[in-house]
Amino acid sequence: MQQTLTNFLRALRSMEIPISPAETIDAHRTVDAVGFANRTLLRDSLCVALAKSEEEVGKFDECFDKFFTREEFRDRRDEESRQPEDPVDPELIADSPLAQLLMEGSESDLAQAMERAAGASGAANIRYATQRNLFNRRMLDQMGLRQMERLIAALNRSETSAGTAAAQRLESAREYLFEQAQQYTARQFELYAQFAGEQLREEFLVKTSLSAVELRDFQRMHRIVRRMARKLATRYNRRRKHTKRGVLDVRRTLRRNMAYDGIPFETVWKDTKIEKPKIVVICDVSQSVAAAARFLLLFLYSLNEVIASLRSFAFSGRLMEISDILEHKTVEVAIPEVLEKIGFRPTDYGQAFADFDDEFMDSLDRNTKVMILGDGRTNNTDPRIDLMRRMHDRSKSVIWLNPEPEPFWGTGDSEMQRYRTFCHVATTCSTVQDLERIIDDVLKTYFRS
Repeated sequence: MQQTLTNFLRALRSMEIPISPAETIDAHRTVDAVGFANRTLLRDSLCVALAKSEEEVGKFDECFDKFFTREEFRDRRDEESRQPEDPVDPELIADSPLAQLLMEGSESDLAQAMERAAGASGAANIRYATQRNLFNRRMLDQMGLRQMERLIAALNRSETSAGTAAAQRLESAREYLFEQAQQYTARQFELYAQFAGEQLREEFLVKTSLSAVELRDFQRMHRIVRRMARKLATRYNRRRKHTKRGVLDVRRTLRRNMAYDGIPFETVWKDTKIEKPKIVVICDVSQSVAAAARFLLLFLYSLNEVIASLRSFAFSGRLMEISDILEHKTVEVAIPEVLEKIGFRPTDYGQAFADFDDEFMDSLDRNTKVMILGDGRTNNTDPRIDLMRRMHDRSKSVIWLNPEPEPFWGTGDSEMQRYRTFCHVATTCSTVQDLERIIDDVLKTYFRS
């Protein structure tokens, strides 16, 4: 039964429930304690040991029911009732164990035989939908289908009434066996490979240019971005707690323990002040950059645990603050609203920087990072390089994220070569993978281990 539990843990992992080595050991101990006899007790006990959130509990229940339910051959009696009452002569099918099993075996015998054949053929290793027929045939061959097919051909050639009747019965039984095998293989696919295609799609999207992401993939991209953000938030929350412990202040410790002849009964730790980052993000939401702005904002607003304050601004012509919209509405709802108000208009970086200078420049300080997302194409208007200099001088750093490849910077109406002079970092950011790397680098400057 150990292999059964191992396969079940594989099925859980395939349904995106992370199972650590320690949890694997807990699961084996749980099964040793409760056994397999009581289905409800087994399910609840393993759920307590392995599921760590409400979402994972739902996935666990679905996986458990699917894994430990056997629907194959349940309608065996109905199938038999449709067959002629005269039994097949045992001597005619003596050369085929599978034929004997189909004619004389019970539903449990057939189910066990299929389980053994599935294990021998590696049906649990299925990964893609196109492999279902392949594993289906391998499993049936392990059960002895080829031998039974040769027997059917021989019975058809015998030209006797008993042989012909037996061949017809076996043909019908073979079709029924195919149906049950297909049902079993489909369940194996759902258990072990249902999310493999989804994972491949996500791996592709992570490296796809944000401007090329199709509308049908937006929900999938939102899941990817939130998962990346949770990973970063967990990493830097843990690092911040570690750093808060500080290091031993030897001088103050010795002074405090002079009454004890210098024996350090009381320790004094150096105080380490960790400042959460303050971020101001200014997004170009013109048509060429709007998709990148959507995912950058989603990423940053998913990091609320490790960012002290986040103020967001958007522009195409005039600039407006969108922090309140994003705080009270989901990004999926807020971004279309922002785009409707100010998006898809001719880009004017100079006017946007002037608006920021008039109302918000005083909010920048030496703990603020300014992130600008845009292609730097000004439509031949005044780029207001002087205001970029002011942002550079007042903030901790200015980071420019440009969806265009660097060889395009400075071509046509692009002012990126002039803007980058007053940026601490200017880099290409065209994919979600780029976003994760850049935001990770931003957080590292605050949370030093």
